[in-house]
Amino acid sequence: MKKIVLMGDPNVGKSVLFSRLTGVDVITSNYPGTTVDYSKGRLNLHGKTATIIDAPGTYSLETNNKAEQVAVSLLDKADVILNVIDATNLERCLLLTLELLQRRQPVIVALNMWDEAQHLGIKINTVDLERILGVPVITTVAITGEGLKELVQRLDEARISDRQKPAGEDAAWAEIGHIVRQVQAMEHRHHSFKDWLEDATVKPGTGWMMALVILSAVFGLVRVIGEGIIRYLVEPLFNLCRAPLMALGALLGEGFLRDVLIGKLIDGQIDFVQSMGILTTGLFVPFGMVLPYIIAFYLVLSLLEDSGYLPRLATIADTVFHRLGMHGHGILTVLLGLGCNVSGVLAARTLETKKQRFIAATLVAVSVPCMAQTAMIFGVLGRFGAGYILLVFGTLVVVYVLLGLVLNKTVRGECPEIFLDIPPYRWPSAPAVAKKTWMRVRWFLIEAVPFLFLGVLAIVVLDALGVIRWLALLTAPFTKWWLGLPGEAVPALLAGFLRKDLAVGMLFPLGLSPEQLTIAVTVLTFYFPCVATFAVLFKELRSRDMAWAIAIMVLTALGVGGLLNLILIRI
Repeated sequence: MKKIVLMGDPNVGKSVLFSRLTGVDVITSNYPGTTVDYSKGRLNLHGKTATIIDAPGTYSLETNNKAEQVAVSLLDKADVILNVIDATNLERCLLLTLELLQRRQPVIVALNMWDEAQHLGIKINTVDLERILGVPVITTVAITGEGLKELVQRLDEARISDRQKPAGEDAAWAEIGHIVRQVQAMEHRHHSFKDWLEDATVKPGTGWMMALVILSAVFGLVRVIGEGIIRYLVEPLFNLCRAPLMALGALLGEGFLRDVLIGKLIDGQIDFVQSMGILTTGLFVPFGMVLPYIIAFYLVLSLLEDSGYLPRLATIADTVFHRLGMHGHGILTVLLGLGCNVSGVLAARTLETKKQRFIAATLVAVSVPCMAQTAMIFGVLGRFGAGYILLVFGTLVVVYVLLGLVLNKTVRGECPEIFLDIPPYRWPSAPAVAKKTWMRVRWFLIEAVPFLFLGVLAIVVLDALGVIRWLALLTAPFTKWWLGLPGEAVPALLAGFLRKDLAVGMLFPLGLSPEQLTIAVTVLTFYFPCVATFAVLFKELRSRDMAWAIAIMVLTALGVGGLLNLILIRI
């Protein structure tokens, strides 16, 4: 089976091109001996199946980090190298192209972002470029699919170039300059609103103000979309199920089976949040309270990704995150962690050093609530006003910063500078955004919903057997004295290891005061992550670093919980 390896600089649209060529169903694997991902898919090439591998982005075959090492290693398996070039940054990308041509392997070049180059007044003579490089050159627009048909048709034309190797790096850059002068021309164009916007969102002075506006709008949009789905779609659907469930409960009668399936009746009626049954709370929490916000968050995140804003956000955040032991890419772990902590921890792989990865993963697990948990926090505290919600998230931000400052001073290792290319702004493609959103939502349905469902089942069974009451009595003195919480809150704390959003939902029936609820949801965020995140943390950090991360989580949760109790309740 023919193997085609996609190689290119970061931010050249390589992964979008890969998605276009292979479709949605792809395999993501760790390269042996590393935690670096690469994606693999299949393409029907002239009636035969070919394997396409999306290698991590790299600027050169002279490697500086694990991701670049993996990219170079994947070349040894390639029958064809598909080199993806950003047409708006031809000079920068040609260094990697010349290095690939020297490997004496068949190469074909995709000159991507062709539409952006035209908008910028960049004219490239592709016929001359193909003649100079000695390999086929095809113009593409990965987002819209333009040029892909020709690219696939000409994959078999990939060939080994007969170009001579430049004598040193200076000679290579001189040759690149000579090539660019022959094939590229620039036309004058006036500074547009888009140009002004690109400058304003990346400069330190205006960048932070724009970031606050954009992120506030983002999370406001997430809330509006999520609440709209719940109000106009989810709640009406669940209300239709109320009568059949009541009939089933009457048929079962009182006892263990009804308690497990339906749960307890609240004022003689089913309450999908408080009843705590498999067919009530077990279904309503994941599908009625969590999934709408998951859909909304991933939809908005895909819009940010495809518009080109995220690299600008990383650039303006670089100075702050350097003080926390990371660089600007650290903010991407926060954004992805707000969707799902598993994604946030995995995003730490993009950081170069062990110190950066440890700090980023630990901070995400400790003080970044996933969207499912954020939805539950809004649901629990929203009825008491925005003040308590702001207190929870303000505490999370303060702890994230303070803990990052401490870890930066105490964890050994380096924090190198960020070298990031900023792509131009572009309109997101509706089909591409829809596909990304569906892939992420599907992951949530497959990977997270079963834990939610099993979590409800485990808690319901343990409660029916009296185990939860026994644990509550055992730990009540400590939780009441130190955290200001009754022993009945212990089941929620235990459930937090299975799914934190489920645990927050279990606080509803306890009749806690707003202050107690604030302490409880804050502690739930700080202490052990859900079991899925816990498993990924262990895989990424290994046993020793994982032990340190656990100690940090426990100390932070107990310390902040006790401090909030002192401020909100005891005083």
